[in-house]
Order: sequence, then C-alpha cells, then structure tokens
Amino acid sequence: QVQLVESGGGLVQAGGSLRLSCAASGLASSMYHMGWLRQAPGAEREFVARISLNTGVTSYANSVKGRFTISRDKAKNTVDLKMSTLKPEETTVYYCAVDRYPYDGKYDYWGKGTHVTVSS
Repeated sequence: QVQLVESGGGLVQAGGSLRLSCAASGLASSMYHMGWLRQAPGAEREFVARISLNTGVTSYANSVKGRFTISRDKAKNTVDLKMSTLKPEETTVYYCAVDRYPYDGKYDYWGKGTHVTVSS
C-alpha cells in the first residue's frame, strides 16, 4: 500500500521561503513520477512541479519556474519542494502525489496535504 506523508508547511511572509517534504512508502520501484500540486478552496487542483524518481527529470508550472525547486532522494523515496519568493496568493494546501506509468498526470496516490500560508 502506497502512503505519502507531507511535512514542512506553515506560515511564511511574502517573499520568504519554505521547504516541503514528502516521504513515500510502499512503492514497488523507482519507476514513478512524484509531484506537488496545490488546491485552494473552491478552485481546481493545480500542478506545481513533478520529478521522475528514477531519472530526476523535472517539470514545473510556469507560475513557479525560477522560484520553486523540486528534488528527490531516490534511495529514500523522498521528494522535497523548495519554494522561494512566495506570494500571498500561493496560500493553500499542497499535496504530494505519485503518478504511475504512463505518467499521464492522473496521479494515482495522494498524501493528505500540508497547509502553506503566505502573509502579506
């Protein structure tokens, strides 16, 4: 059974930085993509970034390019999201998720989320 546990959310001032972490257990191999998505109340879930656990290849939403960095520890099945220059409108719940082959963005497993609040 795949389980994802996020940590690292909290309160930060606008322009500040925060690091989110996700620990995955129960993965059968490293042939997964792990992603971070976020969802504000009443809004659709939004892709933020993803990384191949196997290759380390990354992808970012345009809105976070240059400010957020996703990284992984392949041996530990952990993924971090370093967020910099945060904006108040990025206040929301951030979710870690796993996408199996064929990596179609329809994430198969989800964590419970961690809340990020960016104060102005």
